[in-house]
Amino acid sequence: MFDYDVVRTLATISQGYGDGFTGKVKPPLACEAPYHLNKPSLSIVAKVTEAIHKGKALRITYVSLSSGETTREIVPHTLVDNGLRWHVRGFDRNHGEFRDFVLTRIKAAVVLEDSTLSPSVIKESELETQDRQWNRFVELELVPHPRIEHSEAIELDYGMTGGVLKVEIRAATAGYLLRLWNVDCSKEAQLKTPEFHLWLKNYQTLYGVGNLAIAPGFDSVTA
Repeated sequence: MFDYDVVRTLATISQGYGDGFTGKVKPPLACEAPYHLNKPSLSIVAKVTEAIHKGKALRITYVSLSSGETTREIVPHTLVDNGLRWHVRGFDRNHGEFRDFVLTRIKAAVVLEDSTLSPSVIKESELETQDRQWNRFVELELVPHPRIEHSEAIELDYGMTGGVLKVEIRAATAGYLLRLWNVDCSKEAQLKTPEFHLWLKNYQTLYGVGNLAIAPGFDSVTA
């Protein structure tokens, strides 16, 4: 009788009904979901979302793999779940570019209350509208990996039409999603291990996309 979104429906079945923050809710039927290893601090989430909502900058104590612990000023604009962990997308004033910041790596966060959404404090170049990788969309043509003998099984898995699944995503999230979905991004479908059920047929679509070092098999030289 009703047209429900299947993803939200399955999430409701696995996590329980109700639209309030009522704590742990017993699922209505037996359903197993993946265990989440990455769990951000709610107090950090509160500060990040407050800064986004108010249009203010945020001073954070951040620990990165390359630089260790540093203090940075960022202008956050969007929370992103990449399937494995949550991060916030925003302008990094220390490096002068838009970057992703993993929420669990933020040790402390302070909203800069003297920062308002005006050119004198937050520059136009720091706003979401200027984040080119975020505002660029790419269309992926995903097909069953050529090494798979019975490709119909993969076509059924992903509801493909004519043996192709077309997905439009933000360029800024491409690397994360291609890794999450185990998509072979090599030019000649060179990754032969069993976990790769999909191949990116139009690998050229990734030209100019950042953060592709984590995209399986992608070679920027041959793209």
